[in-house]
Amino acid sequence: MEPSSQPAPQYLFAYGTLQPGHAPPEIAAIVQHFETVGKGTVPGTLYDLGAYPGVVLDQAGSRFISGTVFRLPAGDDVLRRLDAYEEFDPQQPQRSLFLRRLYPVRLADGPTLNCWLYEYNGSLDHARIIESGPFVLRR
Repeated sequence: MEPSSQPAPQYLFAYGTLQPGHAPPEIAAIVQHFETVGKGTVPGTLYDLGAYPGVVLDQAGSRFISGTVFRLPAGDDVLRRLDAYEEFDPQQPQRSLFLRRLYPVRLADGPTLNCWLYEYNGSLDHARIIESGPFVLRR
C-alpha cells in the first residue's frame, strides 16, 4: 500500500464562540463547514471574559473544560483565518491574545485526539471563573 499524499486531518477543540450557533458573522462562514466529531474535555480553567470565554490549560488542576471536537475542512486557509479571528500571531505569540496549541483532548466516548485549541494569553484581572457548564454567550 502506498502512503497517502493527503495531509492528516486536523481537529479543533472549541469551547466558546467557535462552536456552531455561537459564531459571530466574521467567522460563521468557516465554522459552518466544521464536521462534528463529538464532545470532549481538557484539564484547565474556563474564564468568562465578557464577550467571549478563555481557557487556561492546567494538566495538574482539578477543573476540566467541556467543548466540542471538530474535524476542520481541508485547506491551508482555515487555520490562518481562525488565527486572525482569535488574534493569534504565530510570528509574535507573546503579543497574541490567544495562543494556538496542539493538545490532547479526551473524547466523551473514551479515546484521546490531538486537537488545536486556543488558550487565553491575556490578563485575568477582571475575569470570572466558570465553575461548571459551558460558556453562555451574552448578546
